[in-house]
Amino acid sequence: MAGIGTGDSELDALVQQWLEWDKNDFTRQEIMSLAQAKKSQELEKRLETRMEFGTAGLRARMGAGNSMMNDMTIVQTAQGLVQYVLKANPAVKQKGIVFGYDGRHRSDKWAKISATVCINNGIPVYLFTRTCPTPYVAFSIRHFGAACGVMVTASHNPKEDNGYKVYWENGAQIVSPIDKGIAQSILDNLEPQRASWDTSVVVNSQLCKDPYDEAHKAYLAAVTSLCYHRDTNNSSKLRVVYTAMHGVGYPYVLESFRAFNLNMPIPVKEQIEPDPEFPTVTYPNPEEGKGALKLAIKKANDTGCPIIVANDPDADRLAVAEKLPSGEWKIFSGNELGALLGNWMWVSYRKQNPTVPGGDIYMIASTVSSKILNTMASYEGFKFEETLTGFKWMANKADELQKQGKTVLFAFEEAIGFMCGTNVLDKDGVSAAAIITEYASQLYARNSTLEKELETIYGRYGYHLSSNSYFICHDSATIARMFEELRNMGGRGKYPEFCGPYKISSVRDLTTGYDSSQPDKKPLLPVSKSSQMITFTFENGCVATLRTSGTEPKIKYYTEHRPDPSKGLDRAAAERELEDIVNNIKKNFFQPEKLGLISRSDS
Repeated sequence: MAGIGTGDSELDALVQQWLEWDKNDFTRQEIMSLAQAKKSQELEKRLETRMEFGTAGLRARMGAGNSMMNDMTIVQTAQGLVQYVLKANPAVKQKGIVFGYDGRHRSDKWAKISATVCINNGIPVYLFTRTCPTPYVAFSIRHFGAACGVMVTASHNPKEDNGYKVYWENGAQIVSPIDKGIAQSILDNLEPQRASWDTSVVVNSQLCKDPYDEAHKAYLAAVTSLCYHRDTNNSSKLRVVYTAMHGVGYPYVLESFRAFNLNMPIPVKEQIEPDPEFPTVTYPNPEEGKGALKLAIKKANDTGCPIIVANDPDADRLAVAEKLPSGEWKIFSGNELGALLGNWMWVSYRKQNPTVPGGDIYMIASTVSSKILNTMASYEGFKFEETLTGFKWMANKADELQKQGKTVLFAFEEAIGFMCGTNVLDKDGVSAAAIITEYASQLYARNSTLEKELETIYGRYGYHLSSNSYFICHDSATIARMFEELRNMGGRGKYPEFCGPYKISSVRDLTTGYDSSQPDKKPLLPVSKSSQMITFTFENGCVATLRTSGTEPKIKYYTEHRPDPSKGLDRAAAERELEDIVNNIKKNFFQPEKLGLISRSDS
């Protein structure tokens, strides 16, 4: 087209191809306008690189171009996924594929586009016709015996983002080599088929079915199996405040509360309906603390409710806060909730199943999460498994254990993700909301609280105190330099032996494949050279992990202090020691001033 040349023949060819292939007038105009304005740098950013399809599927900003989420990249992704599944599991033409979506901009359209590509290839689809929580897709795959499933969501990311999360036939998120196979298949099927754009087929085709009614009924029946005190759950008169964070969770949490015979939650009305603009929160992530829970805290104070329960926008995560006697609100960390829910699942299950051998019962946590489940296991006799970071690893480990005839009671990650039982092989904020409220109801009925119960757990298993945060760094070379300096501390070719005054007893590097605590110096967990991750174990019982984020420009740190009980540290003293360890890690390992890193508190 005349007037759109940038002067760069290769870039102009990419522009021309985009304009030929894209059938969305808005994104076509976006690229055309950039070309007419000769915005070569912006066009290069958008067209010369593609979103990377990985074990989390896709997640990126919405906009025109190969590096962003838009109709055409969704058509291409769906075409690649379908062709891969047809080869990997030909029975998909009988089994079908599940599609769900959240309340973000374009989520419903992209689920329909994906379903259209399936139907055009003779594959039946289970397409939710209303917004649903992410756990409903994971649940429905196994319930309907589907070959795989997709949830269109960016979870708790900013409103400008969206994503495409893929699950395999076991109901767990995909892992390698499936992700690599799908990624290659996308590249092999980039040219959009004309029929892929016409989503009217999802209304007219016999291959398209809405799974909502059956899936919803089956999910509630499954969740009810995790209810242990239905007859007395409303006896404490406890009511909680609930926020969906402008997401999809509210109607589903209401039904789970009814299934548990809990008193109905008091909603934060401004946040219970799906709203892709997220008007009342800067970041729609309850993990961000009191800022994200500001309206919920106000509602709880106004109504006299002592507990707040919150989901993120796609309702797969759970946050909980409790009002202390001082009037302050305590927001439980993911590790603290992991301790509470792990304890509840064990005690409740054991009462109903006193004769099941402990060796057949498992709990799981990611390597950056608290090791309190491991400590519980050593006391109580059940088994504990540690996995890499991310629920895809925990869910697939749970599936593996189930196939061996084992019972998996619970899994969690410190980023407020909890899997109670194995009805859903993924984190599930809907069931976890009902379960933690049942726990609280039983505690409040006997004049106790979640905070008091946590102290009881620590009294039984020892303190497991955590401090987690991150630094922001947009330069990959700087990140690489920081980690290489840790591997060559002081130019001596060795990992550090001290961090300030604190002696390090062992080092595990899952990037290079080194673990000083193992006889052969090789780690038990899988190694990945594509990400940075080093764990330091200190002589005083503290464990610290530094790792890069796969989806954000962050270098994260996770610390947990498990002081030796014989040293007689009370909680306050242990917390002070942990704070000093973290400060030394920031100063000596991150070196923020030297490397120009931005701390979370300054961002």
